[in-house]
Amino acid sequence: MGRVLNLMAFVIFATTLFMRSVDPVIPQIAQDLSVTTTTAAMLSTGFTLPYALVQPVLGALADMFSKTRLIALCMLIVGVATLACGLATNFETLMALRIVAGATAGGVFPIALAVAGDRVPVQQRQVAIGRLLFAAMSGNLLGASGSGVIGDIFGWRGVFFFTGAIDLVALAVAIPGFRSMGEKPGRFDLSTLVPNYRAIFSNPMAKYCFGAVFVEALFLFGVFPYMAGLLRTDGVERASIAGVVIAGFGIGGVIYTFMVAWLLANIGERRLMAAGGMTMGFCLIVIALRMLWPVEFVNFVIMGFGFYLLHGCIQVYVTELAPAARGSATAAHSMFFFLGQAAGPVLYGLGLYSIGVNAVLLIGAVALAVTGWVCALQMRRQVPAI
Repeated sequence: MGRVLNLMAFVIFATTLFMRSVDPVIPQIAQDLSVTTTTAAMLSTGFTLPYALVQPVLGALADMFSKTRLIALCMLIVGVATLACGLATNFETLMALRIVAGATAGGVFPIALAVAGDRVPVQQRQVAIGRLLFAAMSGNLLGASGSGVIGDIFGWRGVFFFTGAIDLVALAVAIPGFRSMGEKPGRFDLSTLVPNYRAIFSNPMAKYCFGAVFVEALFLFGVFPYMAGLLRTDGVERASIAGVVIAGFGIGGVIYTFMVAWLLANIGERRLMAAGGMTMGFCLIVIALRMLWPVEFVNFVIMGFGFYLLHGCIQVYVTELAPAARGSATAAHSMFFFLGQAAGPVLYGLGLYSIGVNAVLLIGAVALAVTGWVCALQMRRQVPAI
């Protein structure tokens, strides 16, 4: 079990490096390709929307065939598409390549969670998922901070070259580990598709799991592509500073992974969910106050910690919605999460030209706090308690 978790953590780390790597260089892309910052920010939607939309298909394929083979194929396509992004000569080509990368990236992290769910007893699953989240947050942390530095030195194209190359190197290293797992491939059977998803959505916890992660992504991650622009309005021009601020979110996630076992034992799942929602809401209010960038960095650390207080609990529920269709369940979870991430930049973009970004932040603060409390009050474990 330990070797499998380490392999999945390694794959997750390598492929999450590029999840937030574009955000710090959005202003550079806008200037170089002659588009507005708001238009360039849609690169986040171009990645996350197809990521979300292909989840039902990828989840079903993972359950029908081999989860590790699907992960390997998706890593290959993501790496090639990301390298090609660095060669794009216009915004339309760059967006098209981001769409390809997003659609195939959806077959890595969610399916890796399903692999862990297949092999880790539910009593140990939240701590195991915490280890995988540590890998994801480490990737986000280095991806955001590193891309800012790379962007300042090599330009935005260098960000795509570095992250694409790392993905392909990781794939080459991981393939022998995948083979040694001895996973037995299933068979293509479309007759299982509808019953699997019916079983997932008939679980009363599904509406809370999927609704909560959509709200999280919509209001929390929607502001990420605009942070570099918001910092620029306050006189912070360097992409590396924007990268450091956004990387604070990953640091908060890393802190959570080290504390998750203690938090569960001493505070309890329901209180963690309520505290997570309120913490995220507070942090959005701080962003609306437009503080100095060191304060924003600390705020993003707290925000990352608060996010996983709620999100980490939800992920365990997701793995038990329909154990026989775990790949489909984790894929559906990612679909709703990334639909929220895709809609978020659009929502904040509309806010910039209508009610103002601060109004959207305040609405989001209330929505996140309410979401945490609803989850705490309504979600009940249907398996032995952790």
